[in-house]
Amino acid sequence: MPRIVTEVNAPGGSSVPHGRTPHVPDPPDEVFRLSPTTAHRTALAAALVAPLLLPLWAAGPARAHGAPTDPVSRVAACSPEGGERAESAACRAAVAANGAPFTAWDNLRVANVGGRDRQRIPDGKLCSGGLPAYRGLDLARADWPATRVTPGGALPMTYVSTIPHAGTFRVYLTEPGYDPARPLTWSGLPEKPFAEVTDPALADGAYRFRVTLPSDRSGRHVLYTVWQNSGTPDTYYSCSDVVFPEEEPAATAHTPAAHTPAAGTPAAGTPAATAPGPSGTPGARATATASSGPSAPLFAGGAVGVLVLTGGAALVLRLRRR
Repeated sequence: MPRIVTEVNAPGGSSVPHGRTPHVPDPPDEVFRLSPTTAHRTALAAALVAPLLLPLWAAGPARAHGAPTDPVSRVAACSPEGGERAESAACRAAVAANGAPFTAWDNLRVANVGGRDRQRIPDGKLCSGGLPAYRGLDLARADWPATRVTPGGALPMTYVSTIPHAGTFRVYLTEPGYDPARPLTWSGLPEKPFAEVTDPALADGAYRFRVTLPSDRSGRHVLYTVWQNSGTPDTYYSCSDVVFPEEEPAATAHTPAAHTPAAGTPAAGTPAATAPGPSGTPGARATATASSGPSAPLFAGGAVGVLVLTGGAALVLRLRRR
């Protein structure tokens, strides 16, 4: 193979002038051969380093994909980018259970699921996808950061994504009677999602689509989103806590019962009797009566009679004196 050498040192320490190409003998073949010991050591080092590099190679091309931010998912709320939500008691407990912060909040994915979610993701570990690095998301609590929603209403969803992927979003909602104090299991979700969206457009770094919520929920629930990629073997899992208005007790029509007078109680339209008080004075009336009731004419008639009698007696006395 021809070589161009501008300046080399001669064996005796002298240099070869510029522009001349000295004859350089080809190195012996054994220089390019590894001794059996060196070859063995090289192979051993490669075998030891390869397992350490393999996770980096596998995760490198597929890292940083996405997670729901509206309604906010647990992993996004509790990430270092979660703001005030990350300081909530639930998020602090989740990070403590993890032993590390949710820095890779957009990388909660499981490979080669192929739609067999219920077979691959264990009960009680739905929010973490069964991944130990996200185990804090599975804590059964009723104080996760949540989004208020309306039964039967349209819910706009935002799924932030840093790398676009073709795929289908399947959205589930926990069954009526869900208890947030118990771990989330597949039996707590309907068999089929209530919404399914395939290949929505990625705009401004997020997938945006609308779903219609079931109308028979109240109180706290979990919106469970499964994003199955069709361009990669990965499936992403996320839990978003939502709160519906509490169900108010049904109002019952009140029909007043017919009033039957008790014994000794005057019927309607009759003057109420008075009971003597402790000192013989009339007590309070059970039913209010007007001051011009039946007793007033009686009193007025008696007074007139007395006046008539008095006048007659005076007239008789005058006649006798004459």
